[in-house]
Amino acid sequence: PLPNEICPKNGQTLKMKLALFSILFSAAAAFQAAPAAKQSTALRANELEIGVTAPLGVFDPFNQLTLFPERFERRRAVERKHGRISMVAVVGMLVHNAGIEFPGMISPSNNLAFSDISDGFTGIFEVPTLGLLQILLVAGFIEGGIWPASNYSGDYGTGYLGKTLEGEELKFKLDMELNQGRAAMLGITGAMIQEGIQGQTLAEHIATANDSLLGPAHGSILIPGII
Repeated sequence: PLPNEICPKNGQTLKMKLALFSILFSAAAAFQAAPAAKQSTALRANELEIGVTAPLGVFDPFNQLTLFPERFERRRAVERKHGRISMVAVVGMLVHNAGIEFPGMISPSNNLAFSDISDGFTGIFEVPTLGLLQILLVAGFIEGGIWPASNYSGDYGTGYLGKTLEGEELKFKLDMELNQGRAAMLGITGAMIQEGIQGQTLAEHIATANDSLLGPAHGSILIPGII
């Protein structure tokens, strides 16, 4: 259960926020575009070779490439998008845990400042309902118009820091993006699980943890519980 200080007193308000959060998560985590509107992958690189790096190589434990090859393009697009979202999430987590907050008020009518929102994932329950709705609308606008989910290529014409890459350099950057996205998905999931179990944000864990098995008590930074 959530700590009392972050649980909304009004059960109906909590249910509304949970519903909005669920819709927001679904919008960010899945493509809803009709297959007929889908655009074919347009990147100048072989998608079957992107992300195929040592030591795993082609990691397909359930043999999906052989059983359902027609589903690969969408699944790759979903993996790429989830990775990008997770990388942003990890950066946001680190920024917030460093004590960096937006200035000003998130809700002047409630006298609620951005800095009043908890740094951990439980802070979602402290955001006013209209604030969650604004996030949902912005995400939907981006998903439906600016960077449409029907574009499976993941190439939205922005280039790489203003540059157009070709050949091996393009392959290297695409490999790096996909692999860092995979690491970020594991990282943000692990951080949320750790916070849910311990009830501490990353910064709080580092500052107060005394569960090291090696040496004197200190915050476990590299491998929780070990070093």
